[in-house]
Amino acid sequence: MFKRFNSRLKILAGSVASASLLMACNPATTEPAAPPIPFKPVATLQEIMTSIIDPNIDFIWNSVSSVSTATGTEERQPQTDEDWRLLRQHALAVTEAANLLFIEDRPIAAANAVTSSGGAELTPAAIKTLITEHRLEFVKRAQNLQNAAQGLLVAIDAKNVEELEKAGGEVEQACEQCHSQFWYPGDARPK
Repeated sequence: MFKRFNSRLKILAGSVASASLLMACNPATTEPAAPPIPFKPVATLQEIMTSIIDPNIDFIWNSVSSVSTATGTEERQPQTDEDWRLLRQHALAVTEAANLLFIEDRPIAAANAVTSSGGAELTPAAIKTLITEHRLEFVKRAQNLQNAAQGLLVAIDAKNVEELEKAGGEVEQACEQCHSQFWYPGDARPK
């Protein structure tokens, strides 16, 4: 009986020694997780729209057009590698600007700013209330913008004018869906 106990003791001691060696060779790191990096919004939502999104998407939308001139109709679209490179820069700005919309507690507009250009828009306080009350829907709308803008990148990388026009329409639709829910809900004017 003492021999069996001694054998079991040897097996147990060997197991403990093996486990100790394994732990020494592969120490577990228990460093605390880094705290999340706090975002510090500087621009208002309105400033992001007017300073980043609008000028960049307008450049893309205006890159394909039909213009009537005294000599006839002129079709404009990207032709050169440089044209496509510039379009890609603008599309990246729109795509990445959508990330700025996800930051919580961003002011809607500067103090005393007018958010209404045609009388249908809400006040900044009312817009903020809607976004706060429907935060998940707002995030979904911003994701829709980003997804649509990624479609621009795909079309641009393929140098496909038809797909660029289609993706541009999808961006416009994403913008309009968000604006009609949060900026000017209830606007009965034709769009």
